[in-house]
Amino acid sequence: MPTYEYECLKCKYKFEAFQTMNAVPLKKCPKCGKAVKRLIGAGAGIIFKGSGFYATDYKAKGRSSKQEENICPASGSTCGSKECPKMQK
Repeated sequence: MPTYEYECLKCKYKFEAFQTMNAVPLKKCPKCGKAVKRLIGAGAGIIFKGSGFYATDYKAKGRSSKQEENICPASGSTCGSKECPKMQK
């Protein structure tokens, strides 16, 4: 459920309300009871969960470091092969 931000038109009090998307917008300020308007929010941010997002987290198992040095970053194939852009020049 999204969190909506409101502002009172009279006392300028800002508050948030946790509502369903199809809920009727609030009409009264909880502080003074006057009219409120719903503000346009930035939306939900991205939440990264887990231990981290590093190249080493997804390293292929079974490759030696010597084999990894020979992999062409452009094509993903072994450098020196026909598919390697360096060899096509």
